[in-house]
Amino acid sequence: MIIQPASHLKGTLSIPGDKSISHRSIMFGSIAKGTTKIHNFLMGDDCLSTIECFRKLGIDIEMHNNHILVHGKGLHGLKPASEILDCGNSGTTTRLISGILAGQPFTSTLTGDASIQKRPMKRIIEPLRQMHAAIEGKDDNFCPLTISPSTLEGICYTSPVASAQVKSCVLLAGLYANTPTTVCEPALSRDHTERMLSAFGAIIERKDKCVTIYPNPELEAMEVIVPGDISSAAFFMVAGLIVPNSKLILQNVGINPTRRGILDALLAMGGHITCFNERELCGEPVCDMIIESSDLHGITIEGDIIPTMIDEIPAFAVAALFAHGTTIIKDAKELRVKESNRIDTMCHELGKMGAVIRPLEDGMIIEGNATLHGAILESYDDHRIAMSLAVAALKATTPSQILNSECIRISYPHFFEHLKAVSTKA
Repeated sequence: MIIQPASHLKGTLSIPGDKSISHRSIMFGSIAKGTTKIHNFLMGDDCLSTIECFRKLGIDIEMHNNHILVHGKGLHGLKPASEILDCGNSGTTTRLISGILAGQPFTSTLTGDASIQKRPMKRIIEPLRQMHAAIEGKDDNFCPLTISPSTLEGICYTSPVASAQVKSCVLLAGLYANTPTTVCEPALSRDHTERMLSAFGAIIERKDKCVTIYPNPELEAMEVIVPGDISSAAFFMVAGLIVPNSKLILQNVGINPTRRGILDALLAMGGHITCFNERELCGEPVCDMIIESSDLHGITIEGDIIPTMIDEIPAFAVAALFAHGTTIIKDAKELRVKESNRIDTMCHELGKMGAVIRPLEDGMIIEGNATLHGAILESYDDHRIAMSLAVAALKATTPSQILNSECIRISYPHFFEHLKAVSTKA
């Protein structure tokens, strides 16, 4: 994909459905009783992998033009798959479905693409084994994973990382345990699982940074309206702030408190972002946003805000390039085990364009007031890297080429169409 520098961005965009919530709506609808109707589902490759996995587990899922119907069979209604479950590029699918499969009376095997086979799974293997799950992986850390029948016991698990995927995996296994299960985290990770499971009828208690789930609830089907994904909105938030004379309206953006770190960080940099029409959809806070070109300044982000914006840090790094002064990112070592090593890949690729950006073990140091030139850029088959580089390329002096940009289908299938619709060439 060739990205031309932009003189300004103008227009209104409806943000695609939240990836995290879309995954969970399929999973929870499958283990609930009755038919769950889902609106604004994200038709990205990752979420389609979740649909295919549950179809192989015996769930009838209908895909219509403007909604999806999941004909759930209850907590104990899944059937053994006749083949290996392919999770594609989706870490969410792999880790969350492992918790559900740990409670099934049949054996399942999970795998994924080359990226998934390199991503660490010990972080879910260890707590599941503490629950007496029978789970094996390559080198005890990687896919393929084989999960066999066992009798699960509830545990109190203190996670070493603030990870919604780890927390959700353990809580989902807790649905099938013989006693309650509690997960505690060092910082609060995104809480879509707790919110949505509660809406489906699960009994969940939350206290500080701990969540407890009670086993064997009667989950009932419901109607789900998926908010727009703030992780997808982040790219246009940053683009609208850094490209001169820009004004964008972003509709239907989820601003869950455990996800809005990117919004808070950009506001702290001096970004002109106005939230209006605030409302709730199925227990999730949502708003529309006005984004206007801004005079940004460098800041330091660290600590508890990091888990609330971990997926948006590549986009945030692009904003930092055009702020006055230096921006420092700390406590984000988790970026090294995403679809790519996002610390090294962002530093390397932005460096090709003339950025002054230095990697840290757990983050980056980014010098602002950058002047970027066009370059041939590599996505590393990482959708968030590809979109972040596309946003940076809008401010370059010459066009840029992004290789292997098709990976963007994973989370934002119409990204380039939306970018073209609001961009005016410089």
